[in-house]
Amino acid sequence: MVVRTSVSGPKGRHAGSGPKPRRVPIRAVLVALGAGVAIAAGTVAGLAATGSGNPARTPGAPADAPGDPAAARLNVTSSVPSLRPSPGGPSPSARSPRAPSSRAAPARVAGRRDPFGSAAASYLSGRSGTALAAVYDLRTGRTWHVGRGQPQAEASIVKLDVLETLLAEHGQGDGTGLSASERTLAEEMIEDSDNDAATSLWYQVGGAARIRSFNARAGLSHTLPSSCVVCPGFAWPGWGLTTTTPDDQIALLRQLVTPSSLLTKAAREYALSLMEDVTPSQRWGVSGGVPAQVTVALKNGWLPLRGAGRDWQVNSIGWISGGGRNYLMAVLTTGNPSAQYGIDTINQLAATVWQQMR
Repeated sequence: MVVRTSVSGPKGRHAGSGPKPRRVPIRAVLVALGAGVAIAAGTVAGLAATGSGNPARTPGAPADAPGDPAAARLNVTSSVPSLRPSPGGPSPSARSPRAPSSRAAPARVAGRRDPFGSAAASYLSGRSGTALAAVYDLRTGRTWHVGRGQPQAEASIVKLDVLETLLAEHGQGDGTGLSASERTLAEEMIEDSDNDAATSLWYQVGGAARIRSFNARAGLSHTLPSSCVVCPGFAWPGWGLTTTTPDDQIALLRQLVTPSSLLTKAAREYALSLMEDVTPSQRWGVSGGVPAQVTVALKNGWLPLRGAGRDWQVNSIGWISGGGRNYLMAVLTTGNPSAQYGIDTINQLAATVWQQMR
């Protein structure tokens, strides 16, 4: 059950004419009341990937880790969102050693500087955990990377994969082909990152097998959908354990911003409108440092991989268009001491990219 409150804020080019009523999951309110301890600000941790959130229930689980980044302030440099505690309440950032990144210095590519460059490499070297990121410039077709490592858990960014699979299966003619109930679930899944809605649609699209089939057609070659939704020994929805790479997430995003043989124009615009209208408390990540008037369509995820207080996966993917820029960005971080630590890392990295993409 969800309660609606209205919020204001800039709308993207694909959003509706007026502000949509925003849903605030009651579960989040209950969690905030019941959880009396705020997750401490991490002073030493590093990048981690985004996640899903509430404990796995049978076919249907709650919204991202109960401490979904609420009251997030998109202050990119230091502390950003103050999340609630309940496997999800992030805390401020900190520094700690991490393996050197694959990018060491700015490099000119086709007249454009590497948006990660030495600044990003230097920043990430002082963070704990593992961060992997990719940026794709839609103007030049160039891609840049930072970080090295194995595929990471998707957490709630897998919800975009679920949505695209749904749209590809149902899209007909110039419409989305979705029923009213499917639209409601899709809106809750993307805008509010609701886990129950995601679990329902995961089953509805045919689970891992159908998502794997869509991914093969979309060019995702290193993404492995989770084989379980209720996984033994794991408290959260198992679809969050789907693994992926930044390049695969860029391929997924490209299905939405460039003509696609898999998705109709209406389907692509519909998906982007949901990503542009994400609830304010979740507008962190690749939007870090981006001016309010610029279009940002994103999906974030945060997930405690080994208990609520350690090893957080924090991820952010999205499209940034405006201010002379037009690019896609995907960041996966794991090994974060708190959700907030991962958020801070991604926000700072995104702010660096925004400045360098001029």
